Amino acid sequence: MSAPEGYGSLYLMPVWLGDLGGVEQMPSENIALVERIDLWFCEHEKTARHMLRRMVPGIELPRLEMHRLDKDSSATDVSGMLRLMKNGRDAAIISEAGMPGIADPGARLVAAAHAASVRVVPLIGPSSLLLALAASGLNGQQFTFQGYLPVKPPERKHAIKRLEQDAIRTGAAQVFIETPYRNDALLADLLATCAANTLLTIAIDLTQPGGSVRTLEIARWKKEKPELGKRPAVFILGAFPR
Repeated sequence: MSAPEGYGSLYLMPVWLGDLGGVEQMPSENIALVERIDLWFCEHEKTARHMLRRMVPGIELPRLEMHRLDKDSSATDVSGMLRLMKNGRDAAIISEAGMPGIADPGARLVAAAHAASVRVVPLIGPSSLLLALAASGLNGQQFTFQGYLPVKPPERKHAIKRLEQDAIRTGAAQVFIETPYRNDALLADLLATCAANTLLTIAIDLTQPGGSVRTLEIARWKKEKPELGKRPAVFILGAFPR
């Protein structure tokens, strides 16, 4: 399907999940689009420029037009971004890590693009949530992404108990993430709140050297409690599919 008359296409450009990795990890289609597109929407321009240079080392960064798209972008801001795509101008959203639109404010522009009948094209690349779920052994047929849990410990423990109950009642895997510097606090609350036989997956530094995915019962995690530190992590509560 071609883009409606007057608008270019909006591409969703995935990036690496960590500091290591080269162009061999990205499809050639993505690299070709980076070489061609000059209109970009991103959370942080410095990070976006760094990622684009990783994909195309010789890219001419001064020719690129970059616009901030984050949680504070207004509806007026988003509408203005779409107007930049008129006259058939293609554009792309680039995430801070992984896939735009997934745990990422790029979803706001994507929604506006659909409302305006602008063609949206997702590109192949890593998504930490799906990689963690695929490697967890938990229910990949039925799952819910919960985003970030509450910051305050009492509210966080209440949320953990609710997710554990949902996982047991429905069999659906409950996927969530945390700001890296709160990883260890979240893990402590998981171990203190969940039943001994509840399964917990911890996926750390996916696609990076030293990364790992482990699924163990809470009782086992208590005996082998890891120090997660400030590394990107995905957590999943659930039960093995029957």
